[in-house]
Amino acid sequence: MLRRLPFSLTRAAALTLGAGLAASSALFVGVSQLEYENRALSFNQRAEQRVAAVGQGLLDAVEVVTVTNQLFALGAPVTRAQFHEFTAPLLLRHPFIKAFNYHRIVNDSERAAVEAELQRVIPGTVIGEERAGERVPARRRPTYSIVDYLVPMGGNEAAFGFDSSTREPVSAAVARAHADNRAAATPLFPLVQDSSPQPSFQILLPVYDAKGALAGDTAVVVRAQELVSMTLAGAGLLDDSQIVMSVYAGARPQAADRVFTTNASGTRPRRDLLGSWIAPEHDMNFARTLNVAGRPWLVEVGMKPRPFAADHLASLAILAGGILLSLMTAAWVQTSAERTRRVQQLVRKRTADLKRTNRRLIDDMVARERTEKALQQSEQRFRQLVSMSSDWYWEQDSQFRFTMVTGGFSEKAGVLVDQVLGKTRWEYMPTLGSSDSGCKHIAQVLAFQPFADFEYQVMDDNGQTRWFLVNGEPVFDEFGQFDGYRGTGSDITERKLTEQRVHHVAQHDALTGLPNRSLLHDRLGQAVAYAARSGNPVWVMLIDLDRFKFVNDSMGHKAGDVLLMTVAARLRASLRDADTVARLSGDEFVVIASESGDQQLTPEVVGRVMSAVAQPVMLGTKEFFVTCSIGVAVYPSESTDADTLIEHADIAMYRAKKLGRNNFQFYTPAMNEESLERVRIESALRNAVERDEFVLYYQPQVDIKTGKICGMEALIRWQHPELGMVPPGRFISIAEETGMIVAIGAWVLRTACAQNKAWQDAGFDKLRVAVNLSARQFGAADLIENLAAVLHDTGLEPKYLEIELTESLFMSDITPAVELLHRMKALGVNLSIDDFGTGYSSLSYLSRFPIDVLKIDRSFVADITRDANDEAIVTSIIALAHNLKLAVIAEGVETGEQLDYLRRHGCDEMQGYYFSKPLPAHEFEQLLIGGRGLAPEEIVAPEAATTPA
Repeated sequence: MLRRLPFSLTRAAALTLGAGLAASSALFVGVSQLEYENRALSFNQRAEQRVAAVGQGLLDAVEVVTVTNQLFALGAPVTRAQFHEFTAPLLLRHPFIKAFNYHRIVNDSERAAVEAELQRVIPGTVIGEERAGERVPARRRPTYSIVDYLVPMGGNEAAFGFDSSTREPVSAAVARAHADNRAAATPLFPLVQDSSPQPSFQILLPVYDAKGALAGDTAVVVRAQELVSMTLAGAGLLDDSQIVMSVYAGARPQAADRVFTTNASGTRPRRDLLGSWIAPEHDMNFARTLNVAGRPWLVEVGMKPRPFAADHLASLAILAGGILLSLMTAAWVQTSAERTRRVQQLVRKRTADLKRTNRRLIDDMVARERTEKALQQSEQRFRQLVSMSSDWYWEQDSQFRFTMVTGGFSEKAGVLVDQVLGKTRWEYMPTLGSSDSGCKHIAQVLAFQPFADFEYQVMDDNGQTRWFLVNGEPVFDEFGQFDGYRGTGSDITERKLTEQRVHHVAQHDALTGLPNRSLLHDRLGQAVAYAARSGNPVWVMLIDLDRFKFVNDSMGHKAGDVLLMTVAARLRASLRDADTVARLSGDEFVVIASESGDQQLTPEVVGRVMSAVAQPVMLGTKEFFVTCSIGVAVYPSESTDADTLIEHADIAMYRAKKLGRNNFQFYTPAMNEESLERVRIESALRNAVERDEFVLYYQPQVDIKTGKICGMEALIRWQHPELGMVPPGRFISIAEETGMIVAIGAWVLRTACAQNKAWQDAGFDKLRVAVNLSARQFGAADLIENLAAVLHDTGLEPKYLEIELTESLFMSDITPAVELLHRMKALGVNLSIDDFGTGYSSLSYLSRFPIDVLKIDRSFVADITRDANDEAIVTSIIALAHNLKLAVIAEGVETGEQLDYLRRHGCDEMQGYYFSKPLPAHEFEQLLIGGRGLAPEEIVAPEAATTPA
């Protein structure tokens, strides 16, 4: 009688249940994801509406100030009544605007008259500022930016006459609006006229007088919270209780910048229990940054959590139905499986009895066959291992002759077995005894010793070189008599070839195939050793391509690689086979040439190399001419050892670069001193600004017609505690190359402006100061901001600063240079071109530049009284400048004859040793105190001056 089986869930029922639950869960997840995506789409649309509404509200505020600014742009004076009539309707249309302002720039000399005018509007009003939270009369300063026109006046009386320039955010916004010529917004600030601080901001636009000078600005004062709430309310976007929204007057959600929020508590609502158990939380958050009036405005929109069932009815219904269906199907499968399992148990019991009987009958037969099969398998495994491996098996007799070679020797080694059998290893390979390793192997074998990993080289039947590796052990009989050898062999040709390739790659350049730095030093050591033995010199040439960076920048790195490979081939072709050509790094190559017999080393060898490199190269569809600079070091010379030859050749190469490129120089000890001097200067220069070691000298610029000093050029000097007074020629080029010129140039600009302002405040005539601008400064992204900051910090009026530029600064890319020059000119500074005529002058470019002054280079002035060509150049520059309405300054005037020539041809100003050398600040101040100028006989009255034809 069968036992009743205990209940257990069958595998089929479990799989059915699991599959049903998995399918139900997958459908639930898919449908709930679609429900979430629909909800997210709806949320994103509502969030976009709110962001667009806030953005439109801000743009409306900008439009209001733009429209107001147009009232002043018409050119005619605007009265208070006109301003009130124009802005009063705008106040009614835009309730979020607190006030309309017109800020007028007033000089200190006009203060009394302006205050009298203000008092006619509101008695007792004076120009004021805020100190310690109270409005007080403003301190004396050169200029004020006062609230002159104010609408409405009621409720805003405290702001009337207020000096808005005392508020840094307002000043910064005015400067930004003036520089960008567009509306600019201030950060949030409390209003002077409000009894309790409220987050407000101003939007400003500059106002210019008829001459184009900045006369003030128009502004609207906006309450930020009212702007946002009114804009949203007007669009009907405040009625949705599920939407949480915050607006910040900045790029980050900081509490101090928040101007509006619908989440008064600031806490996040919790989800319902059902949603937190069966589905992950999906945050509904949206953030967008608007850039209006030059400032970022962050708008954050969020969705409050909703009950899970409210948004997921369909997915919950699918989940419940799927679970119920899965349970019903699993119950049916479980019932069927239980019935089948009882039948299978009975069948297994009967089958087991039959198997036990059969097993006893066949055990005897299996035992007999097992031994035979094991022997066969062992032999078969041995044969398979030998055939599958890369080795072959061999045996030798007592005379060391091969008697057997197996394992596919002919196929693997490329040598017929018949050529090996009956011979010793040294008989079928006669060259074995000619090497040290071969002789050692033969001695080992004759001494009946085992050997391992013996490598040797043979020629196969196809005439190709093959490498074999063999291992062997001696065999002795039962009486201890030597019976021969047996062992294995392998073909290691691929490994040897790989090792050779790796060795080649490790010592050669991957692009050009030339020896690299590692092999170069090995070849150099061999060449020096040969020179020491033979007494013949060795030349080391370091070759650097002059225009390689230009090719890389203009054509790309692929074209640069083609050029390097072409130059490498030309160098090899221009030299002897015995010479070594190596690639050091980048576009630098090294040549090692040894003198032997009648092959003498002469400078013509270097010239031949330069000529080979200088041939035109086709890169794509363009033809390039690339020259090179070469430094040559000779061994033996000046007790030079091999390790410093490349270093000396490098020093000589840099000397060739400095002399103008496309030439070669032989190393001399003096070059090393120059290199050490450069290192010493560079090291000391890095801390010169922090240690306050720089000083400025000022060279006067004189008006030739009046004879008076009209300006000065600031020239830097370096007062080093050990090197003494270092002239600019020793350190300016190094500062340019290392990038330290940026910090030095910034110091020169700030120091010169501060000194000029100090002299003006001391009562001296207001002179302009000229400051040179380096190429790195001109290319800096923050150039305009730095210039504006220096002028603001020092208080110097822009018209008393002149920026000197060389033609090479902007000739490489004209369009951005023109834009940058116009931005500099918009600050109000003067611009001059220094060393005019020595660069790549172009009249078409010159007409586009907002330049005020041309400076004639001293190289033309030096010989104007003796050289007709220089006379023609100087005369042409003066005529060109005057035709373009530019002033002309001549540099390097050292004689009275030069001054007389310049005066007769209409030159405006001069500077040079004839009048004064550059002076330190205290000596220049004495020059101003003394009122020195040109002598009366050196000045010609205007009616007596001749005008060049």
